[in-house]
Order: sequence, then C-alpha cells, then structure tokens
Amino acid sequence: MKATITLLPGDGIGPEIVREATLVLSEVASKFGHEFQFCEKLVGGCAIDETGSALPEESLTTCRESDAILLGAVGGPKWDDPNATVRPEQGLLALRKELDLFANLRPVTIHPALAEASPLKAERLAGVDILIVRELTSGIYFGSPRFREKTSEGLRAVDTLEYTDAEIRRVVRVAFQVAGDRSKRVTSVDKANVLDSSRLWREVANEVATEFPEIALDHQLVDSAAMRLITQAASFDVIVTGNMFGDILSDEASVLSGSLGLLPSASLGEGSLGLFEPIHGSAPDIAGKGIANPLATILSGAMLLRHSLGLEQEACAIEAAVHQAVTDGARTSDLGGSLSTQAMTQKVLALLSR
Repeated sequence: MKATITLLPGDGIGPEIVREATLVLSEVASKFGHEFQFCEKLVGGCAIDETGSALPEESLTTCRESDAILLGAVGGPKWDDPNATVRPEQGLLALRKELDLFANLRPVTIHPALAEASPLKAERLAGVDILIVRELTSGIYFGSPRFREKTSEGLRAVDTLEYTDAEIRRVVRVAFQVAGDRSKRVTSVDKANVLDSSRLWREVANEVATEFPEIALDHQLVDSAAMRLITQAASFDVIVTGNMFGDILSDEASVLSGSLGLLPSASLGEGSLGLFEPIHGSAPDIAGKGIANPLATILSGAMLLRHSLGLEQEACAIEAAVHQAVTDGARTSDLGGSLSTQAMTQKVLALLSR
C-alpha cells in the first residue's frame, strides 16, 4: 500500500512524540511492504508564530489531500493570553470542523502490569475496557452566538449549546456500530433532566437503538456517569456523549490507566480520512527534556493504520509490541521509570522488528 500521512507535530512535546511515532510507522511500512510518505505542516502556537493563523490554509489543504493525519499537541504558556484573538486550540477545532471529523474514539484499557500506576484500587480496575465516543464538531464549543459584552451589571459572557437531530444521530450510530464488535452495550450520557439539547439527544439515541436490536442501550446523567467511571468503571463498554461532556469524561477516565501518556484517540468522519492524536496536552513543563511518554502517540499511529488505512494486522502488531514492552518493564518517568522518550520507542521498535 502507498499512503500519504500528514504530520502536525504542533507545540510542546508534540514534535518529540510525533517523531517517535513516525519511526514506528516507518518500521511497519518496511516490515509489511508498504510505502508511507510523510509530510509535515504547522498547526497551533507554532503556526501562529509563523503565519498568524493557528491553522494555515496550506496545512488544511495538505490534510485534505492526505490519507491520514497524525497530530502531536497544541498550546502552551506562550499563547495563554485569554484576550488573544488567535489561540492554538482554534487550529485543532477548525481542523476537526473543516474536515467534518465528528466522532472522536477514545479507548481506555488497563494494562495489568500498570495497575499500580493508577490511584484507584486494583479491584476497581479489573475488567475495565471502555471506548468513549465523543461528538466532536458541534455542541457548546461551536455553538452560536458566543460573545462577551459589558452590561450595567458588569461583564457578561455567552456560549451556546446546540445540537441538531442529524448531528446527534450520526455520532450515536457510530457508537452502536463499534459496540457490535465489542460487548454490545452502549451508554448514552446526557443531562436530560436539565437541558433541552440533552432531551433531544436522548430521544435520538432511542431512535437509533431501534436500528440495532442486538445492542443494549442505557442512559445516564453526566454527573452520575462521572461517579460511575470511578466506582464501577468495568460496567461500561461503549459510552457516547456530546462534545463537552465527552471532553471531561474521557480525561477523567484516563486516570484509570495511570497516565495520560498511554491513551490514543481517533477523530473520524464519513470517509476514511481521520485525525489521530494522543489525548494528553503539549506538556510544556517537560518539552525538550526527552522524557515524554511516546506510547499514546505510537498507539494513535496504530489507530491510524486501522481506521484510515484499513491495515488491521499492522495495527495489531504495534499494539502487541507496546503491550509487550510495558509487560517487560519499560517505563518512562510518568510511569515511575527512567526511560527517555527515544529509549521507550526503541523498546517498541525492537519488539516490532522481530
């Protein structure tokens, strides 16, 4: 297979971890007889510094023309001015919106050898295997109107939470589709006791459920779901929810694994083009120190192979190598070890090349 992969390293530790993931993807190409062409472009804070835009048109055009996109991270203290008109995160949001990547898949599993890295007791982690499907291009992050204004009572800020039935239906349908290959259970998370948008969400979820009679659907309010993620995480299989709720819950769920450095994600649309990235941020406090955990980005590369390129065997090979490396005791500092970013990648590469 020949494929073009756009690299968007971004800010902070982004360039370091994307570089390592690219080495792994190159090893896969060599081992399985593929040809991957990598093209690096700007996004986020570095793009603002270079062009004044968080997502330059050149970067967007290249992404549109590629087979898949691998992103590192965006943002950092340099661009944290809340009054700035252009912010790094706008580049990521625009990329998702422009490419209509509406479904964000975030798997959360517990590696047996890393159970001690989690702050939760081992018995609460047994059997945890969750896939969070987060709606990504609508909701309160994109709603209109959004503004700030001065009033007689002081400053007023407005953000709008809105969803159409079509936007809800397509992401809920993705959740049911992926649940069919898992334990056939979907939990739809909303705030239907308070929000009209959530009441619509629940109605549409029930409609979609009739298309998948073999899949069990239950509903849960977001606050009780947040509690259940800690107290009964193993009771979840596939969780589907809106943009903001999914953002919060998936970060909460990352605590189960013991480190954000272990968790990948895929942002998908109707076609094969997808955006793949670790769920952690740019970690500016450790940028340039060579100690960032590259595994989440490497595993995002595996999701890239599976979802955009249709290379299941190759994706499984990466996941198996990562699993074995961790089983063998490979640890970066976030996991209580001392391996550098590069050393961790070399462990994975050595196993992959066998």
